[in-house]
Amino acid sequence: MAIATLRAPERRNDAADAAERQGRIDLACALRWAARYDWHEAVANHFSLTVDPAGRRFLINPRNRHFARIRASELVLVDADDPATLDRPDAPERTAWHLHGAIHRRLPHARAALHVHSPYATVLATLADSRLKPIDQNGAMFFNRVVVDEHYGGLALEAESERCVGLFTDPAIRVMVMGNHGVLVLGDSVADAFNRLYYFERAAKTYVMALSTGQPLRALPDAVAERTAREVAEEEGAFAADHFAELTAILDAEEPNFRD
Repeated sequence: MAIATLRAPERRNDAADAAERQGRIDLACALRWAARYDWHEAVANHFSLTVDPAGRRFLINPRNRHFARIRASELVLVDADDPATLDRPDAPERTAWHLHGAIHRRLPHARAALHVHSPYATVLATLADSRLKPIDQNGAMFFNRVVVDEHYGGLALEAESERCVGLFTDPAIRVMVMGNHGVLVLGDSVADAFNRLYYFERAAKTYVMALSTGQPLRALPDAVAERTAREVAEEEGAFAADHFAELTAILDAEEPNFRD
């Protein structure tokens, strides 16, 4: 008779509890701001953040809740290696579990993962050529740092999620334009990922608006775009932290219940 092997309970300490608490606050803040920026879609889309060193346990927004109402305590803690997650009464939405579970199983460097159908990134995802051309400084930030999924295969259930995540073959690539779908952004933290999503949506907006004029575009030379991307990367970490701290301060003044 086979003997069941039980996983030892995770040992918690004050530092781990504090880190999870801060992660909950950060993720709730990011969700609220995504709603403020109109990046959300009804009660769909999903953000996640890992809370253990291995990157397998992660927080994710609860099923069918509007981003604008989510509080830190309502985020759901799941294990990327637990196949019974969808049987839980508090299970996240199916595509959220499959996509973010695949991310955190296969990409240990992806501590945070943000998926939205933000307006301009989604327009970009509908173009036959979904590459973001470096026509301004924001666009140059992403030069050679984006992967485009050109083979949309339906809802992000198990097989489709595994296929999408498999396109992140280079750890330096932190943005995916999900063709005919939306955008997926990875980061070292919520602040890092949110800042990257913010600037990608801004760059996509500029690009889509420039295309709408019907006039020729003034694209930067490859060498200039690459140098700009490297220069931005050198400052990005501190800037992202400061950017997110300001967003948190605004919510503390206007919607402090996100911390609850």
